[in-house]
Amino acid sequence: MKKPNLLFLLLLIVPALFLSWYFIAAKEDKPIRSLPHYGPKGDTSGVRHVVPSFRFTDQDGKVFTEKNLDGKIYVTEFFFTTCQSICPVMNRNLGRLYEQFRDEPRLHFLSHTVDPETDSAHVLKQYAGDHGVNDSRWTFVTGEKSDLYAMARRGYLLDNSKADPHDDFVHTQKFALVDSRRHLRGFYDGTDSLEIIRLKQDIHQLLQENESAD
Repeated sequence: MKKPNLLFLLLLIVPALFLSWYFIAAKEDKPIRSLPHYGPKGDTSGVRHVVPSFRFTDQDGKVFTEKNLDGKIYVTEFFFTTCQSICPVMNRNLGRLYEQFRDEPRLHFLSHTVDPETDSAHVLKQYAGDHGVNDSRWTFVTGEKSDLYAMARRGYLLDNSKADPHDDFVHTQKFALVDSRRHLRGFYDGTDSLEIIRLKQDIHQLLQENESAD
C-alpha cells in the first residue's frame, strides 16, 4: 500500500485544526459552568431565594440599602471589630480579594457587624481605614441588632443556630456570594485559604455569567 500523500494529509489536518481553534475561541468568553442557586434547606417551592430588602448605616454614617448594590455582585460577611478569633483572619482574606479586584467596579464587599452596641459608624470607619479601605467598594454597616441578625439567618442563610433569647449572638466564619439579582450563589469558609481560592474563581465565573446575560 502506498504511503498517503503529504499534501493530502495537510489538507485533512489543517482544516481540522482550524475548526478546533474556532470552536474553542467561540466559547472562550462564555461561562464553562453556571454557579448553583441556594435557598433554605427543605424548601421545595422551586422559587429562587432572594436576599430581602434592607436598610442599615454605613461607616460614613449614610443610609445603605440594597439599592446601593443594584447591578453588582457582592461578597458578604458578619463580624465584629473587637473579635480576636476568626474575624481578623476573615477580614485579612477579604482584604486580599478587595485588592485583587481593585479594578472591578461590578464587585462589592459588604460587612455587617453583629455587635452594633459597640460598632458605631465611627468605629467601623476607623476599622475600615485600618484595613486599607479607601474607596466605596467595601462597605461596613451597623443597625438594629434584630435586623442584622435576621439578615444573617433568613436573608443570607449564614447562621442556622437556634437562638437563645437570653444570649443571642451570631458568630459565623462563612462568606456568601450574591449575584446582581440578589440570589445566593455560594458559601465559603472565610478562614480557609483553599475556600478563598474557590471564592475568587467563583467571582470570576459569576462576573462572566453576568456578561453573558447582558
